[in-house]
Amino acid sequence: MPRSFMLAISLAALLPVSGSAWAEARPTPATAAKADQPFNIGFVLYTKGKVPGTLDARWNYANAYSGHGVATGGPASGAFAGRYHVRYFLETGEFSDEYDLDIEKHAGGNFYDVTWITNGTVSAKGVGMEVPNGGGLAVGWRRVAD
Repeated sequence: MPRSFMLAISLAALLPVSGSAWAEARPTPATAAKADQPFNIGFVLYTKGKVPGTLDARWNYANAYSGHGVATGGPASGAFAGRYHVRYFLETGEFSDEYDLDIEKHAGGNFYDVTWITNGTVSAKGVGMEVPNGGGLAVGWRRVAD
């Protein structure tokens, strides 16, 4: 009997406790239902366009969608930081989305806070960093509604 009791206590200690890291990491029915949906992670590389105040974009969302885009209305100085209007297209050339794009240089280096806005509401947020040797601005982002 004492051996059975000790086994029961040992097994009980392995059970997840509410609030424990293991319990929180287990998939729930809600997260399991989203398993077939793409990750809420995107990437975009902005390079300076030929026309001052423009950026060319190459983007990917969750490795499920990708394409190109162009941002206009930015600073003529050639800096990445500024306010733009961006239009994105799928690989097929079909229109995808458009946003007001706000790129702010973060204090202390070549890092940026990036915000995509639709009708005055923030749609996505990201962080970016300049790629050396004029390689552009690399930005990781996610939609804020998810």
